[in-house]
Amino acid sequence: MKQPSRQAKWERRTQTPLLVLALGFAVAYAVPIVVPDAKPAVHLTCKFAEWAVWGAFAGDYLVRLGLAQSKRAFVRTHWMDLAAVLLPMIQPLRLLRLVSTLMLVGRRARMAPQIRLTTYVAGAVVGLLMFGSLAVLSVERDAPDGNIKTLGDALWWSVTTMTTVGYGDHSPTTGLGRLLAVGLMLSGIALLGVVTANIAAWFISRFERDDQADRAQTAAISELAAEVRALRAEVARLGAAAPAGTGAAALPGGFVPADAFVPASGGAVSAPTP
Repeated sequence: MKQPSRQAKWERRTQTPLLVLALGFAVAYAVPIVVPDAKPAVHLTCKFAEWAVWGAFAGDYLVRLGLAQSKRAFVRTHWMDLAAVLLPMIQPLRLLRLVSTLMLVGRRARMAPQIRLTTYVAGAVVGLLMFGSLAVLSVERDAPDGNIKTLGDALWWSVTTMTTVGYGDHSPTTGLGRLLAVGLMLSGIALLGVVTANIAAWFISRFERDDQADRAQTAAISELAAEVRALRAEVARLGAAAPAGTGAAALPGGFVPADAFVPASGGAVSAPTP
């Protein structure tokens, strides 16, 4: 049996702690937005927690890079992880920390074989709705012409945007808010396509299994019918080959019909001797 590499062992051991840290990051990001009037110490603690989580993710990336057998191949195949780690360093794109967090959490979750596609899609939907609502609220709350002032307004806007309904009663007015809207629209369309494709694939697989069962049953019936025809032909051949007046020939297996014992010339019918 092939032994897992040191990189695989590290990823398996750190998967749960990193997911817990990602949940902590979600809480630290949400508290200042949901409770903007909280004490400065709370805001400072949440900001420290956010950067501490990012430090853990960055350290995890560096460790995996060091354990990888081919550094160039690791960077090429894990470019999303690298982009997610570098995004917080770009000050104008601070809000994209939400996106990079989802990218990292999603990638680590996909590494677990027990997580099915449906569960991942459901988690992605919930995560995008939550983070999208918080992000647009933080951007639009203080906008002069903004109409998204509460968490309820933001959540309603996220739902209508992700489902591409777009009632228009709430809409972002800032450039960054509209950029978030575009991201939610594209994410909603992509997730809807994944769900539709998954359902279609399930139906197709069921139809294929039913079709295979029908074909197997049809083949078995055809084989049985062929055996019956062959048996009838053999009976007819043996009956035709039997000499006249000597009784019928025995069927395959030594079976002789009871009505076949007719005397050759007017004598009494006698039972066959065993």
